[in-house]
Amino acid sequence: MATNSDAKESDSRRPIAVAVGYGLMILCAIVAFLLIRSYGETLVAPPVAQAAAVAARAAGADVFLRVLVALAAIIIIGQALAKLFARINQPPVIGEVLAGILLGPSLLGPQLSALVLPLSVAPFLGVIAQLGVVLYMFIVGLELNSALLKQRAQATMVTSHASILVPFLLGALLALPLYPRLASSNVTFTSFALFMGVAMSITAFPVLARILTDYHMTHTRLGVMALGCAAVGDVTAWCLLAVSVGVAKEQVSQALFVVIGALVFIAFMLLLGRPILKWLIRRWEGEPQSRTLLALIIVALLLAAISAEAIGIHAIFGAFLLVAMIPYESDAARIIKPRLESVVTILLLPAFFALTGMRTRIDLLSEPVNWLICGLIVLVATLGKFGGTFVAARLTGSSSHDSAVLGTLMNTRGLMELIVLNVGLDLRIISPTLFAMMVLMALATTILTSPVLRLLKAQTAFREEEGMLAESLSASSAGRHGEV
Repeated sequence: MATNSDAKESDSRRPIAVAVGYGLMILCAIVAFLLIRSYGETLVAPPVAQAAAVAARAAGADVFLRVLVALAAIIIIGQALAKLFARINQPPVIGEVLAGILLGPSLLGPQLSALVLPLSVAPFLGVIAQLGVVLYMFIVGLELNSALLKQRAQATMVTSHASILVPFLLGALLALPLYPRLASSNVTFTSFALFMGVAMSITAFPVLARILTDYHMTHTRLGVMALGCAAVGDVTAWCLLAVSVGVAKEQVSQALFVVIGALVFIAFMLLLGRPILKWLIRRWEGEPQSRTLLALIIVALLLAAISAEAIGIHAIFGAFLLVAMIPYESDAARIIKPRLESVVTILLLPAFFALTGMRTRIDLLSEPVNWLICGLIVLVATLGKFGGTFVAARLTGSSSHDSAVLGTLMNTRGLMELIVLNVGLDLRIISPTLFAMMVLMALATTILTSPVLRLLKAQTAFREEEGMLAESLSASSAGRHGEV
């Protein structure tokens, strides 16, 4: 009886200990960043580089033709590379990202690249790319089992924020040596450090979802927790990015509006959006092929995306928040996914990879020291994301193996990282050279995920086989003793 009582008392104290630890983690992170900032503001960045502006002009019909050519080229090369990478047990998305870089100026040079991906198509590819990302996030959300996520909501919240705060602080610390070399004098250290922290802490939610699908982990406890950590962590990272953008524009009030607006939007979706959506699904549950239900859900998706974009946390999180409220076992989920998936992943999403490839200039990393810096960025990003996730998962009750799997999965970057990097490049917070380094970091950390995950799964299978062998030997030994 005393043992049961002690166990119940320990279970009742656990949420309090987690809450206290969570608060201390947030407080320590704020103090650490302020200390980094106080020293970083004394550093001086080089003057603004006078880069030559390239103007691109094209008539409407000519632009449409060039957009079609660009899409055809990126789809052909992307699909070929995706199959190649799938043969070596890598996520197909790696091949699609590399296709954009290979067709960009890094490999072909500015003149040859302009024949396939001219600068005039960039704005139009950008619109297609953003639509593709929003719809893909919607498809990904249909796979989320919210019932499993609720079972470890507390652990998911702590783990996701630890996986953000540790790499965020390491990124801010890394900004100290990078700012005098790779920033410019029109960018303050604070905005540069904030952006580096955000860029280091992002997890590519869509890429993670594709990896989980490839390994048949989407509906497992670990898979659902990884998706939940990535979703919660990326919303936090987008709020931090909004603060970074607000500081860069010297509009801190705008950043505060984003954070408050995000909280209000989430509360509205949970309190009003969820019951309305469930009523709509029940209303047409007997008509799974109803075009009316599909149309209403698409309209709701667009409204959620519009609201999130207007707030400043990016449309993709509005799409994900909406679709997370749709039961994944419902008829609505089963009919929507196959209707959208092929068009989105084959036609729309590659436009984003083409756009990023146009902006990535690996040829800028000509000096050996730049490659050393790039390697340091990859190392810091990997250790920060894995270490923060691993420690938090262990402290919230996960086993060492499960914590290592979570840390490995959270290291996937790619799509979300590229979105953040493009924002930083547009605002000139980072230079084209640093942009290329960060793109390489996103690719490297994502490529490492699959082999490490396979190694961890192989170790699990080996342990299970050893356990079965031990049980077999034990049973055999017991049988012999019984016969004697």
